[in-house]
Amino acid sequence: MSAILSADDLNDFISPGVACVKPIETLPAVAPPQQSANENEVILDGRQPPPSNATPAQISLTDCLACSGCVTSAEAILVSLQSHAEVIATLDAAPALRVVGPDASGNFTVEGLENQDAKLFVASVSSQTRANLAAACGRGVSESQAGCMLENLLRGPRGLAKGGKWNNSFEWVVDINVARDAALALGAAEVFSSPTPGVSTPSQPILASSCPGWVCYAEKTHPYVLPHLSRVKSPQALMGTILKTTLSRRLGIPPSRIWHVAVMPCFDKKLEASREELTDQAWARSGLPGRGIRDVDCVITSKEVLMLAESRGLDFFDCSKSASSVPPSMPFPDEKMRAFLFPNKGPRNPSRVAGSSGGLLHHILQTRAAQTPGSEIQIHRGRNADVIEYVVTANGEPVFKAARYYGFRNIQNLVRRLKPARPSRMPGGKPFGGARRPTGKAASLDYSYVEVMACPGGCTNGGGQIKVDDPVILERKQISGKPGPQEQKDWLAEIDEAYFSGQDSQVEHDGRGPEGVAGGVSHSYIDDTLAYWSGMTGIGLDRLAFTSYREVVSDVGKDTATERAAQLAGKAGGGW
Repeated sequence: MSAILSADDLNDFISPGVACVKPIETLPAVAPPQQSANENEVILDGRQPPPSNATPAQISLTDCLACSGCVTSAEAILVSLQSHAEVIATLDAAPALRVVGPDASGNFTVEGLENQDAKLFVASVSSQTRANLAAACGRGVSESQAGCMLENLLRGPRGLAKGGKWNNSFEWVVDINVARDAALALGAAEVFSSPTPGVSTPSQPILASSCPGWVCYAEKTHPYVLPHLSRVKSPQALMGTILKTTLSRRLGIPPSRIWHVAVMPCFDKKLEASREELTDQAWARSGLPGRGIRDVDCVITSKEVLMLAESRGLDFFDCSKSASSVPPSMPFPDEKMRAFLFPNKGPRNPSRVAGSSGGLLHHILQTRAAQTPGSEIQIHRGRNADVIEYVVTANGEPVFKAARYYGFRNIQNLVRRLKPARPSRMPGGKPFGGARRPTGKAASLDYSYVEVMACPGGCTNGGGQIKVDDPVILERKQISGKPGPQEQKDWLAEIDEAYFSGQDSQVEHDGRGPEGVAGGVSHSYIDDTLAYWSGMTGIGLDRLAFTSYREVVSDVGKDTATERAAQLAGKAGGGW
């Protein structure tokens, strides 16, 4: 993060609406009594409150980061700086760096380094985005075909390269699924007490941390759950680190000359990309302090892909769906990492039973079941479709318990059950204020692992996805009027159908394969690749593949420099 824009200086909380998940925060009792009691009022420190008849502040979906139900000016700026407009502006800023090679010795060179504004452009794409775009195209279009359309837009001569001042495009477009496979293997090792040296094991139950909305919510409102969060980076963050470190090392250019955009289903991923824990400050080699260069420079959502095409006067739905139409890319400058990032097989998504959020919980269950011959996985439906409990049993006895909690209504129940009791101040008094656990019901502390996602239904229902009531879908599906609940349900079913069309047909139905393989993911291959990556870059895996979290304290009513927010929002280039 730039020193100009500091979250410490811009940590003002804006009160949410009544529909938000967190109760309204009130100012301290010492606040001036003449202030309005309007719940949606936005008052920056050092400014006079607006008249009592002022229009209530409106918080849009882009602003609502699904965190604690409140938005800071810093977060709003960080999100607004990442958009399809930023992609276009960066592409048009200077001629792109050009990779040349390999030569007879297998080495690569980079042309255009004399221009300090020139960058090397790389992109990574999530499978949920491809599924959403496939559903928007209409029935008969698969996730892989939508992926070809997106790659033609980002890399092809008839895509973004067709316009702009320099006809720039992206050198490589990578499937985030490969980083997801690495995150699955690392997550399973973390749960089953095979920690990476230098990385502390989270407290049980270990809670998934790949959803940034959930992480932000925990940091702001329930810091007592932070010791439970998985330290493994999300697939987006892990892919960013892989690309920045490998290309920087092999091409001999600084990370600041590599510009990485991630195409994701979620607005919260923009905020995740802005975390200072996910910059080169976290993984810079000894003696070479990082400059705060982000691993993911920009995140755009599925919906913004259509806007990106429109910015160049293109219609995304006119892009070719054929794999043969995708132009060949320059060989990735590291042979082993090339085989990892661009595998010969096509995209692979988990099975339907694993869900549409990457299948981390399902992979952990499969790994545990594979460790106990003759075991089976039992599924118990919770109070609704987004709460499911899983038990791995052997000879009728439970050996491993896990659960899935999706959506904030369910997440609130989870964190309440994890809340520690406070000791009584009275001599001999009993602790109070802890979790209430109904008699006969399993406490969440009995779980070894919990997959937590902010969006009901999982990542295919992310806030950045194209919705059924968006004008483009209403027009393409010829829907008159506002779609009802059934139309929305059918739309999500279409996205899920496209998502699971990318399932690897060679994975066995129970997800088990040879020893060390679970759900098609070879732990030995992942371990070998990660070890090579660490050795090649000279950086330990504890800094490359893992992250940390921090408690965020509200500054409501405190004297902070929030007036800088408006200035920074309009600053050219955003201060990055």
